[in-house]
Amino acid sequence: MSALTHFDAQGQAHMVDVSAKPATHRIAIARGRIDMLPATLALIQSGSAKKGDVLGIARIAGIQAAKKTSDLIPLCHPLPLTRVAIEFEADSALSAGLDSIVCTATVETVGPTGVEMEALTAVQIALLTIYDMCKAVDRGMRLQDVRVLEKHGGKSGSWVG
Repeated sequence: MSALTHFDAQGQAHMVDVSAKPATHRIAIARGRIDMLPATLALIQSGSAKKGDVLGIARIAGIQAAKKTSDLIPLCHPLPLTRVAIEFEADSALSAGLDSIVCTATVETVGPTGVEMEALTAVQIALLTIYDMCKAVDRGMRLQDVRVLEKHGGKSGSWVG
């Protein structure tokens, strides 16, 4: 197991120096889901939610979140993102009688460090936006299984979970 890189020799938190690392094409894909009542999914899919186009607004929120990750997570490097794609897929009839919306975020850059945090942030904020827009009809929604699916680029190469 590798050592934690965000701590110096004295155990103090610091931002990792990436100045000597070469810029490479880096990609991260993260995914998560929000579980909800079937009626809530039907409302979202019909486009008749009181606050508007739920998935369209959640998509924009996820893109904005990826771009703002270094403002939210103290030791993240600000990165020039070259691509952020947010996709949603409805999944009906989970166990426990719930439906869900699965969110997948793909984030890319050409730089000295990876974009896993940006992809994870994009998924979380997109799902939270869905919650915010639909909480009036379903306060029991749950965010689940947010994780990195894969990353590519850099010294460590590719990883698929």
